[in-house]
Amino acid sequence: MNAFLDLTSLIFLVIAVVIFWRLRSVLGTRTGNEKPPFDPFAGRKAEVEAPPAGDNVVTLPREGRSDPRETVLARIDEMIPEGKANAGLKAIAAADRNFDIDSFMGGASAAYEMIVSAFAAGDRATLKPLLSREVFDGFSGVITEREGRGEKIDFTFVGIDKSDVVDAGLEGGVAQVTVRFSSQLISVTRSRDGSVIEGDPQKVAEVTDVWTFAREVRSSDPNWKLVATDAGG
Repeated sequence: MNAFLDLTSLIFLVIAVVIFWRLRSVLGTRTGNEKPPFDPFAGRKAEVEAPPAGDNVVTLPREGRSDPRETVLARIDEMIPEGKANAGLKAIAAADRNFDIDSFMGGASAAYEMIVSAFAAGDRATLKPLLSREVFDGFSGVITEREGRGEKIDFTFVGIDKSDVVDAGLEGGVAQVTVRFSSQLISVTRSRDGSVIEGDPQKVAEVTDVWTFAREVRSSDPNWKLVATDAGG
C-alpha cells in the first residue's frame, strides 16, 4: 500500500515539473528589463504633446486652453444679442455651471405643453411639482370653480410656433427667466350638458403666453418652476 502511494506521488511530481518547465518556456522569466504595461491614455498624450525632435518647442499646459462656458455664452449672444435678458442669462450661467440655454428652452417648451394640458384636464397631480405654491393655488382655484359648475374642457395642443426669452436675471441666488410662447391649440369649454360655452372645436386658436420660470442656483433640484404667468405681451 505504501509503495503504491509513493509511486503515485512520484508520478504527480513528474507531471508538475513538466508543466512548470513548459510554462517557463512559454511565458519566460522576469529579468528587470521588461517594458511597463501599455497605457493607452499615456500613449495618446505623448503623441499629442511630445514636440518634434530638434525643434525648440515649449509645450504649454493643457489646462485653461479654453473655457467650456465660452460656448454657452456664445450661444446666449447668438439667441439674445444684447439687452437685459442677455446680461441676465450670462449672470445665471456664471452662477450655475450646468446652465445651458438650449437645454433650458427645450425644458421650458416641454413644461409649457405639459402645464396647459394638465390645467385643461384638471390634473392637479401633474401641475403641483411644476408650479410654485402661489401659481398652483391660483390654477387649482380655477379648476375647483370649473368643477363646481360642472364644466369640462376639450383640449388639443397643436404645437409651439415660437418661444423667446424676453427677460432674465439673478437675485438672491434665485435665477428667473421669462419666456414668451406663441402656440396653437384647440380649446372648447363645455357645460354640464355638453353644450359649448366657449371656443370652437373646428378652429385652431393662436395663443401668446408670457411665463416666468425660476430656481435656486445652488439647489440640488435641477428643475425650474413656473412662478408667474401673463397673457399676451
